Amino acid sequence: MADVKEAINQLANVNLHVNQCSVPMTETDVRSESEHLHVTIGATVPTGFEQTAADEVREKLGSSCKISKDRGKIYFDIAVESLAQVHCLRSVDNLFVVVQEFKDYQFKNTKEEVLKDFEDLAGKLPWSDPLKVWELNTSFKKKKTKRKKINQNSSKRKMIDNGQGDKLDENDVKKEFSDNIVGSHILDYYENPAIKEEILTLVGEDLASCNDETDEGPKETELQVLKFRVTCSRAGERHCFTSNEAARDFGGAVQDYFKWKADMTNFDVEVLLNIHDNEVIVGIALTEESLHRRNITHFGPTTLRSTLAYGMLRLCAPQPTDIIVDPMCGTGAIPIEGATEWYNCYHIAGDNNPLAMKRAANNISSLLTKNQIKEGKPSWGLPIDAVQWDICNLPLRTGSVDIIVTDMPFGKRMGSKKRNWNLYPSCLQEMSRVCRPGTGRAVLLTQDKKCFTKALSGMGHVWRKVHTVWVNIGGLHAAVYLLKRTPQAFVHPSENVKNESD
Repeated sequence: MADVKEAINQLANVNLHVNQCSVPMTETDVRSESEHLHVTIGATVPTGFEQTAADEVREKLGSSCKISKDRGKIYFDIAVESLAQVHCLRSVDNLFVVVQEFKDYQFKNTKEEVLKDFEDLAGKLPWSDPLKVWELNTSFKKKKTKRKKINQNSSKRKMIDNGQGDKLDENDVKKEFSDNIVGSHILDYYENPAIKEEILTLVGEDLASCNDETDEGPKETELQVLKFRVTCSRAGERHCFTSNEAARDFGGAVQDYFKWKADMTNFDVEVLLNIHDNEVIVGIALTEESLHRRNITHFGPTTLRSTLAYGMLRLCAPQPTDIIVDPMCGTGAIPIEGATEWYNCYHIAGDNNPLAMKRAANNISSLLTKNQIKEGKPSWGLPIDAVQWDICNLPLRTGSVDIIVTDMPFGKRMGSKKRNWNLYPSCLQEMSRVCRPGTGRAVLLTQDKKCFTKALSGMGHVWRKVHTVWVNIGGLHAAVYLLKRTPQAFVHPSENVKNESD
């Protein structure tokens, strides 16, 4: 909820027409434009979890969602005032606004003709609304960075001052106070659909005030020439051109059309040309780096992406008061994601590697500090604990855990394939002991599918496979298994042997 508050608060402070409008916009103009500007957003997601991401979009944004034929992408329509919420989605890696989609693009027979069509395409596309969204998004990110610095400085002043330091500048106090008031009002209105109209009023008023401040301040230099690059991703075997050739020729036409400057590294605008068989989609990137980097600051050799961790957690449908355990947590990506999104559950992170536990503890500490800076006050903490333990001998009571979610060793960068043949059966047995019979479930990720299938085949009395999601992890084809704990009570193997001998 804190992320949503922050995002909505930022959105209320952006100026939709920085450095582009020569005529000042009135409040009515802003409201009218906000009410009618609807765009299609594209998002890249972990392959295999497209449906999970689509479900999250429907749940949080109320938008219908289309899963692309090109694996790892989804598309959904939003109104511009929902842009801040889009950045709060937990299952998406990168975002872009769709300029135009061609579901059945007719490619010519020769390379020269195809590339010439790409050049002609640049001047025919409806760039106006997507560029407004890009501009809004850019202002949103700048304001967010600026506010983050203000909050950090404010937090430092509070810690150093202790009631005896210099007084805050009066203008800073006024600005901080007005920001908080606007944010709280927008949040209140946003959560009440009956007065959604008033959100646009508040946003319009704030945009108008931003325009006034811009007019009063020192005039910036004449319109800066934007720097851009074109990135082409292509899938399909019947294309007579390469991705680089398409990006080069389409990019040249974009440069001629907008008079922008091409820059492959230090660019302002990234134009995307996505080609999958006969489907062509042109878009403008809204994220500079993947959103999966939100939680982890101390990385290990096999750190799991936060977006993938979210997808795995969502598979097991956590309920309030559930106890969720990651017995091989590594840097803690899964339990940290769980504690952030499912804060009404209790999360335990464990690993047998002391270095991994140190990284996990540092990541938890960093997230707490980040939350404290964001809120500008001491944090209540997170419902998470970290423990070093042996996966085959967990210090947990029998039948005390509701959900187990973990990334098992692949036998590549961590462990070995040979060791997995002994490790996997022992893990599944110990997990069955601590998991609640009848209601417990487990979501397990592994690339060593052969070893896992063999281990699971001997555990049919305690584990039942419900679903399998095939995913791509850094080029490795892996599987996420959803298991359900059977109602049968756990019996230790030594007791079985004793009963048989009797």
